[in-house]
Amino acid sequence: MNTKAVERSRILYGRIYQIIWLAIIACLLMLFTSAAGANQTSRQFATQDTAAVRSKVQEFLQTQTMGIQGEVSISVGQVERHLRLQACDQLEAFLPAGSRAWGRTTVGVKCNRPATWALFVQALVNVTGQYLAAAVPLKQGQEIGEQDLMFLTGDLTALPPGIITDKSLAIGQTLGSSITAGSLIRQDMLRKPMAIRQGQTVRIVSSGKGFSVSAEGQALANASEGQIVRAKTVSGTVVSGIARSGGEIVVSF
Repeated sequence: MNTKAVERSRILYGRIYQIIWLAIIACLLMLFTSAAGANQTSRQFATQDTAAVRSKVQEFLQTQTMGIQGEVSISVGQVERHLRLQACDQLEAFLPAGSRAWGRTTVGVKCNRPATWALFVQALVNVTGQYLAAAVPLKQGQEIGEQDLMFLTGDLTALPPGIITDKSLAIGQTLGSSITAGSLIRQDMLRKPMAIRQGQTVRIVSSGKGFSVSAEGQALANASEGQIVRAKTVSGTVVSGIARSGGEIVVSF
């Protein structure tokens, strides 16, 4: 083989090796770019940990129920996993309008960074405590004494609204209707005792700037303390005033 042929072969093989190395480098670059893109995509689509959401709801309800009398237990429902929400740097819990940390409730959880989203989680708040009930049968209009009351224990969130947990709120009040022993006592069942009764002789106290006078009269209706009631003076004048205990009606000018 002459010298020119050898030279041409050397150049040809050199080009072949160069093409092979370029192809290898191109493949490596493609693999690196693909891996980097996959890693970036993984970061972009990192999903929110549902356990962290439930923990946030638990913590929020514990704060909301601080100070409630009774033993509080909280159960947080599951978060739907198919939502696949973007991971949040800082979760914020809140009570939607109309919800409260009592019984079966709903808690909202929202994210403002890096994404903006919100979801709602069901929860159950039970409060075991004491509530007021009648120790004996009580009649309509009967004034309640301490001996007429007792405490029962149960889940306060399962009871009707207006339950009473303090005896002092019931003692001295009267009942709007008769109840049997063991019946719970609600605030809307209670009435203030009569301070003035129709036909009763009352003392009418009239007061204004710089003066105060009193005179006897006759009540024209029944009234509890603090209610407006009409009375007729000895002279026949009808006045309206505020009923007070002890058979007194206060008229202000």
